[in-house]
Amino acid sequence: MILMKQYLALVALLLLPLLASGEVVMQLSSDHLDELKVNPALQLHDVLEKTVARNPMQASLQTRDFLVNAKNIVANAILPSSPALSVAHQNDVLGGGRGEREWQAELELPVWLPNQRSNRLKVADATQSNLIAGRESLRLQVAGQLRDALWDVAFNENNHVLTVNKFSLAGKLQHDVERRYQAGEMAKTDAMLAQQETLRAEKEQLRAEAELMHARHRYYLLTGLREIPAHYEEVQSSLEDYSKSSIWAEAQSKLGLAETERSLAQVESHENLQVLVNMRSTKGAFDNTSNESVGLKLRIPFGGESRSAPIKAAAEMHVGAALTELDSLRYGLEALMHEAEHNLNVSRTELLIVSKQFEIAKESAKLAQKAFQLGETDLVSLIRIQAQTYEAERAFTSRKIQVQWDVARYNQAVGVVP
Repeated sequence: MILMKQYLALVALLLLPLLASGEVVMQLSSDHLDELKVNPALQLHDVLEKTVARNPMQASLQTRDFLVNAKNIVANAILPSSPALSVAHQNDVLGGGRGEREWQAELELPVWLPNQRSNRLKVADATQSNLIAGRESLRLQVAGQLRDALWDVAFNENNHVLTVNKFSLAGKLQHDVERRYQAGEMAKTDAMLAQQETLRAEKEQLRAEAELMHARHRYYLLTGLREIPAHYEEVQSSLEDYSKSSIWAEAQSKLGLAETERSLAQVESHENLQVLVNMRSTKGAFDNTSNESVGLKLRIPFGGESRSAPIKAAAEMHVGAALTELDSLRYGLEALMHEAEHNLNVSRTELLIVSKQFEIAKESAKLAQKAFQLGETDLVSLIRIQAQTYEAERAFTSRKIQVQWDVARYNQAVGVVP
């Protein structure tokens, strides 16, 4: 026991010079404060709307509006492709020089293939639906980021409060031990041990404050707000799977779009027929009288596999990629659903256990404090019991937050947007 006290005294002497430097670090940390004002009027839904509006993916979604507009223009056009006008002139100035002249104007009009217009309309509608699904999917993804950011702040705020209380309790114990040491009731090694515990508590408070500042800054970067809702707890959804998730709906709409594009590719792998209307004006040799005529020509292309095969293959590749993405997402969502449900059940069970442990630890701490005041136990035993009480309180309060966090994650897994 004497050797242990000597060892603790030596450690305390080595750590005493760090007290001043710790104060310097605390002073420096106070220069970096990320404050979040609690706004009782601010709702979680309002924060989500502001967060979605500033998400970087909004630029990509806005550009997809141009794609939807373009496909609607193509589908509702009068002709399947642009018409063409050609003008030709021929004379014999460099030939016989007999005054022969010929002018010809020709208009090329493509003709719709069977089902081409209807398939283009389907593709335009599917593109519009996919864009809407993409916006809803982005909202849900941002909701997940926001949920994690909020509960990360709550988790670190809880840790910070606990370390502040621990530091305060250590300071009071140090003051009491030093007073009793001055009165000759306790050894100097006890006073140094109490100082060491105060330094350790101060270091934990400093680290907890830094983590809290990081969490608040991540929330600010995500939302752009210096305010946080007073309440953001959620009620567990009654949904039991991810079938209503907008992320799943987007993947399904992407597959539907790929399939409609494949149907269009089957049609447009053939070239369009061309109707050519021409007007001709001719003047014969040594003849000043012009002869006007109108002609009609039909161009029927014979497309082979060399043209249609690449178009069909590209469409099939898009369908395959969409199917792969859908199946991969299914595995991911099923795993996420299982983990969310299981973690929530485990957290609730753990909360019951740690709440009982905390009650026992509090009572044990009260008894240990009384015994220390009466001289029935030593300082080392009191510090050990206080450390156990602190860990029990941290486990209890952290688990309470974790249960609410797991409820939010369950709602995220089933696709509920706050």
